[in-house]
Order: sequence, then structure tokens, then C-alpha cells
Amino acid sequence: MLAVSFVRTEIKNKARITKGRSYIIISNHQSHYDILALVTTLGVQFRWFIKREILKVPLFGYGLYASRNIFIDRSDTARAIESINKGIERLPTGASVMVFAEGTRSSDGRIQEFKKGGFVTAIMRKIPILPVTVNGSRRVLPKGSLVVKPGTIQAVIGDPIDTSGYTTETVQALIDKTRRTIMANFDPEYRGRAD
Repeated sequence: MLAVSFVRTEIKNKARITKGRSYIIISNHQSHYDILALVTTLGVQFRWFIKREILKVPLFGYGLYASRNIFIDRSDTARAIESINKGIERLPTGASVMVFAEGTRSSDGRIQEFKKGGFVTAIMRKIPILPVTVNGSRRVLPKGSLVVKPGTIQAVIGDPIDTSGYTTETVQALIDKTRRTIMANFDPEYRGRAD
């Protein structure tokens, strides 16, 4: 899909990822192309937190379920937590979980506030957070558009964040630290090699 749309990907600071280590990967979300960029650049096995409604999509929903992605009901916090816990138990050994912490794609290109679901999971399971910043995907395919423009999408890996010193009471401090890291690597004017 990347090749036919003349979109390339690149990764910066890949050495910060420890192979075989499980992470809660937290990323900003600018475009549907974020998914392709992350799958092709990170080089680690991961699953997604996905809204439960996607299960209803014929074949696609089943495929995502069969590959052990984690479906959450965003309308019911208690059920969402239960789904997350069950989903984590189903993960293959060493697999990570990818979370778009904004909850949806940014409509204006700015990084929105982060929701806490992935962070609470990281704290409760003592899994480190891997902050990832995606640059350039909004230029390739902005939210609401069907027109794909050739370009380069960059994934920038931040330093992993140890969650062992955080509790559910201090989750906001963890969210703030992660968001600052992602924003520090964010370049809304990123054009990459193709322009």
C-alpha cells in the first residue's frame, strides 16, 4: 500500500527499542497512514487497543480479533478495563501494545490531550512506555480526506519510560511526561525526503 501510493517511511532512534521487550507504545495520531508507518518501521511485534465497534466489520473485525488485538468499549469504563486485562493475558510473550493516546486522529494537526487507558495499563502491569512521534503522515493523508499525496512519514522513538515508580494516583504525571516527550520530537512541518 505504501509503494503504490508513493509513500516512504523512516525511523529515527530505533536503537532505543530493546528487542523482545514488551512496551506500551504510545503514539500521536495524525492519519490512517500512521498505522502503516508504525507497522513497517518499529520492527517489534505489537497489538492494538481498538474500539469495539470495529469487530462488526465483516472479515476485518474477525481478523483483528484472531490476531489478538485488544478491543475496548469506550462507553463503559469498567468493561473497557476488563477487556484490556483479558486482552493483555492473550498477548504472545514479548509482544507490545500500541495505543493512540489521543483516542482519534487529530483534525487540526496539533497533538491533542491524552486519554489515560494505556497509561493505567502500563502502571498496573509495570510495563515501560515507549513514546513514538509520527511526523509527516498528515501531509500524506489528512483526516477527512481521500486523496493520498506522495511523501515520507517519519517515526521518532523517544527514550523508554519506566513506569515502576508511578501509581494510579500519579498517572497524570506519567501522561504529562510521555506527552512532553512526544511533543519534543513533533515536527508539524516535516516534509521528509520525497518533497
